[in-house]
Amino acid sequence: MHRSEITVDLGAIRHNARRLLEALDGAELWAVVKADGYGHGAVDVGRAALEAGATALCVATVDEALELRRELPDARILVMGPTEQVAEAREARLELAVVRDGEIPPDIPVHLKLDTGMGRWGRAELPELPANVVGLMSHLATSDSDPDFAAQQIERFREATEPYAHLTRHLANSAAALRIPEARFDAARCGIALYGISPYNTDPAEDGLRPALSWRSHLAQVRLLQPGESTGYGRWFVAERPTWIGIVPVGYADGFRRDMTGTEVLVDGERRRAVGTVSMDAVAVELDRELEVGAPVTLIGDGILIERHADIAGTIGYEIACGIESSPGRATRAIRD
Repeated sequence: MHRSEITVDLGAIRHNARRLLEALDGAELWAVVKADGYGHGAVDVGRAALEAGATALCVATVDEALELRRELPDARILVMGPTEQVAEAREARLELAVVRDGEIPPDIPVHLKLDTGMGRWGRAELPELPANVVGLMSHLATSDSDPDFAAQQIERFREATEPYAHLTRHLANSAAALRIPEARFDAARCGIALYGISPYNTDPAEDGLRPALSWRSHLAQVRLLQPGESTGYGRWFVAERPTWIGIVPVGYADGFRRDMTGTEVLVDGERRRAVGTVSMDAVAVELDRELEVGAPVTLIGDGILIERHADIAGTIGYEIACGIESSPGRATRAIRD
């Protein structure tokens, strides 16, 4: 029996892509599949998104793009991060975002990035545009938290790019695509919502999204703690009464973080609390009765939301998803079409 299994539902990816296209109301959907598709598998997700109507794929690095190009020879692919690998990108028919001041590489489609308030990548103003500039872009800093500042960024972008409205203008991320119509322009670069994870860290169903990833394991040991006995490093959990404990063979090396102690998982179909210190390779769950070794455990899926784990950990769903380890030595990853 594998320690855990990660399943990615491509039907959910297609559903979410169609939902985003519906929200975009005519603007193009560019699917962000960087970081191996936020841990879901960039090639499989990218293919499913294109099948559902996305018109481009976006990644952070040329190397990520080259992996996609080998499997998706006809896809439009934009590299959004800075790179010196211009020759490789040109040969692979990629498009590059130029995110710093300086020379604009020739003979390759380029998107110039403006900094309208993110304070990260981007130029303060647009230079004279060479003919190979095909797009203008920026990135919203607060589309999920401060609509007033987002509105300021949208207006700055609109004013700066209005003379170049014949080019493709793209600004919106997932949160803006779903709830800020003014940000949509010609295309939206959507990542987290494509995977059915809420950009607002709420229930994704509120925006018509379906989670694509599930993560399952099992009880590898079941034991009865007597009053005063503990489980895990530091004795964070000490039994006050006779308490059944199940040990799941997944820990922070797999992406079940130490700060997720106290979150809920499903054990044999019932919600149970993770207790004690999450160790590198194991987590304890409190049971209400003795169960058999091998009883199923759902870490994500079947109503157990990434967003709730993120709440417990004091982070965002993006980080939880990207942190799940799916290498063959730790887990198996299955694709459901």
